[in-house]
Amino acid sequence: MKIKILLVDDHQIVLKGISFFLRMQPDFELAGEACNGKEAVEKAAELQPDIILMDLNMPIMDGIEASQLIVQQNPETKILVLTSFSDRSHIVPALQSGAIGYMLKDVEPDQLAEAIRSAFKGNVQLHPDIANALVAQADPHTEPVNGQSAREIKDSLTPREREVVLLLAKGMSNKEIAKSLTVAEKTVKTHVSSILSKLNLSDRTQAALYAVKTLHVSEP
Repeated sequence: MKIKILLVDDHQIVLKGISFFLRMQPDFELAGEACNGKEAVEKAAELQPDIILMDLNMPIMDGIEASQLIVQQNPETKILVLTSFSDRSHIVPALQSGAIGYMLKDVEPDQLAEAIRSAFKGNVQLHPDIANALVAQADPHTEPVNGQSAREIKDSLTPREREVVLLLAKGMSNKEIAKSLTVAEKTVKTHVSSILSKLNLSDRTQAALYAVKTLHVSEP
């Protein structure tokens, strides 16, 4: 089964370049293109794509508003932001709008293809620069989530669990996390289960997004 993709970007040169690349992938189907957020919402409803590559700064309706509407109307569709903006003021609202990942347009083509495939499986995808920036930018005054402040959430996890959840935020699988931390994959699974229980979340995708939005609090 091919991954059905809707490409959204208001720059024709970018649109044509990415379109050509997507058509070259044997497991991708470029279902359609849109040049603004309003058109993206309409085509998402019509085409029911698996993945939407969403630009942010567009006329008529921006990518964040479009993402919110699409997620409300088509919760199974996964949105992968593809933009040139790398600042937190764009990243966090984009992820809060329902996007499963955030990639920059300077990403290598092969990395973009792998991000699309991984997002299709439900894994959070963050460009390495974005993941590093979010982890580095401390904000202990993040608004409460599930009745807890960012600091309280952070303190409820063990140091190892914080390591695991931040690696989840980078889109790593249990196997990749195990390799990174030099522990058994079974141990990682145990940590993930504990994290989900403590944070009252249902799956690893929610945990990864939770980390991006809440747990990027610098160590004291």
